[in-house]
Amino acid sequence: MPVARFKSHLAAVVDLFRVPVDNPELTRAQFEAFSKQIPLLYFILITNTIAVAYTYVPLAPASLSMIVPGALIAVAGYRTFWWLRQRHVVRNDADILRSLRLTNWIAAPIAAGFTAWSFALYPYGDPFAKSQVAFYMAVTVIGCIFSLMHLRSSALIVTLVVDVPYVVFYFATGEPTLEAMAVNNLLVTGAMVTVLTIYYRDFADLVASRKSLLAQQAATQALSDENFRLANLDSLTELPNRRRFFAELSSAFADAERRHVRVAVGIIDLDGFKPINDNYGHSVGDRVLIEAGRRIREVCEGFGPQRVELARLGGDEFGLVVCGDPEDSDLMRLGERIGDQVRLPYQLDTAHTGLSCSIGFALFPYSATTSEALYECADYSLYHAKRHLRGRTVIFSSELEAEIRSRGVIENLLRTADFSTEMDLVFQPIVDAMSEHTAGFEVLARWHSSRLGLVSPADFIPAAERIGLIRPLTQALLRRALATARTWPDHIRLSFNLSAHDVCAAEGILPLISIIEKSGLSPHRIDFEITETAVTFDFIRAQQSIATLKAMGCGVSLDDFGTGYSSLSHVHRLPLDKIKVDRSFVSDINDNPVSYKIIKSLTGLCDDMEIACVVEGVETRAQLDTLRRLGCDFIQGYYFAKPMPGDAIGDYLAKEELRLAGAAAKVVA
Repeated sequence: MPVARFKSHLAAVVDLFRVPVDNPELTRAQFEAFSKQIPLLYFILITNTIAVAYTYVPLAPASLSMIVPGALIAVAGYRTFWWLRQRHVVRNDADILRSLRLTNWIAAPIAAGFTAWSFALYPYGDPFAKSQVAFYMAVTVIGCIFSLMHLRSSALIVTLVVDVPYVVFYFATGEPTLEAMAVNNLLVTGAMVTVLTIYYRDFADLVASRKSLLAQQAATQALSDENFRLANLDSLTELPNRRRFFAELSSAFADAERRHVRVAVGIIDLDGFKPINDNYGHSVGDRVLIEAGRRIREVCEGFGPQRVELARLGGDEFGLVVCGDPEDSDLMRLGERIGDQVRLPYQLDTAHTGLSCSIGFALFPYSATTSEALYECADYSLYHAKRHLRGRTVIFSSELEAEIRSRGVIENLLRTADFSTEMDLVFQPIVDAMSEHTAGFEVLARWHSSRLGLVSPADFIPAAERIGLIRPLTQALLRRALATARTWPDHIRLSFNLSAHDVCAAEGILPLISIIEKSGLSPHRIDFEITETAVTFDFIRAQQSIATLKAMGCGVSLDDFGTGYSSLSHVHRLPLDKIKVDRSFVSDINDNPVSYKIIKSLTGLCDDMEIACVVEGVETRAQLDTLRRLGCDFIQGYYFAKPMPGDAIGDYLAKEELRLAGAAAKVVA
């Protein structure tokens, strides 16, 4: 055991005189700090040597006072020059390790040379000259230790080579003053070696902590980069998402403005995707979207000389930003190539199916002067293509601009409309499918314009969203709807529609909360209907708004369920109370097996997730009976009642009670 302990201590001592080989970061840090201080070491050595040599010129032979110190100074000067050159050389870890090891090997002979020269001079001097030699050795070794502190092994080598002979030599003189100087130098050197050891340990710890910090920073940066990538990536198709698209559009537009060149925006909509989604299910629909995105990306990547940035905007819409000064002919050629690829058959599980796509383009500077307006022009071009040239490419033109101006009439009149007098509310019953009791009413808005007459919500709601009036319109309608609902029996609920701007604006939900609190109607009697479009507009913000409404006690319904590809993901991630199945599945439920199976699947999904299922568009008793057999919870449609004004609800509920009482009496009889 003592032998093993001795070997361990000996190995530890030997390690003190070695350059670390298992820590490249520490070695590089040593080299960088050491290379800055080594010229100072040689400066101290050269100047002190010159001073001693100058003193001994008249006292010692020329070989000792001039030739030997000249040679030593030349070696020191060469090493100084060599180190100064290394400060500008990029070196790898192996070169750095060799340089530090070479320094260790050179330190001993250089230190021994200067020490031997000092001892050789000593006998020729008078007491003052001899004292200078002693002072020279003491001060120089202290300066060397400080200069070598980043390379502990060299500092210890110099200390041993100089101080041990120094102490022995001056003790051998028998001169008390020199003996005292030797002892003093020994104590000071010991203290400095202790300081050196502590400093080196702290230096190594600092390098290690810096390495750890750099690793943490690298990990943080990698995480930040990954979060940025995910935040700008569509998880289904792995294409850039809507957020990334508009960032790219803004950047490309600013560049085109600065360089006075053209830039184009394109919007692609897949024609025939909804039937695939409805007939084959969402998983097949997702596969079709992925394949369509891949085909469009291949066309964009191979389209030159223009650069085309592709993104998925949501649902079955894709966006294009075409840079590189494109012309109309380039856009038509790009649209044709995309259309040809999208129309190729898609291999599904048991069948082939086909798609087409409509594309709308708008070109700066001819179509618009801002990136937002350019996108709106492209969107209108797509709208025109969907209505009149399905499956084709349309570029925004002066004719389309004239059509937009006609839409501007609605927008201008809406800006000056008095919501309190021109907007009417009507209410459509939502009926319990089994008991046929009315459970609530959905509020619907109607606009009676003094110039245009009755304007459809399909026209004025999008117009209000475009011009930024949807939120004040929502708030005005909600106040009136809540006031009407206060007159209803306590078990009757109010269902109110919210737009994307209501649920996705930073402060959009706060005014609604204030209106609810001031209305006097319990939040537990209110359901807010939110469309998939609103959810996909900004899912995170919509999720936060929905959570806030739920915390108040309000119910939340997902409206128009089944019209978008991502409904299932929203059902899974949102705290929903009801799902409203789109009326398009109901009209042929008794004639079309696909519609029947879709609603059957949706009611089963709602039952499994403990979410109420509301079916819209019920117009016949046969449809109602089928939906009841499938397990639908609530029914809405003309079979029970058309939308009615608020003052007709009392009579409607009274007649319903009489009807149900009569039906119950017949059953008893």
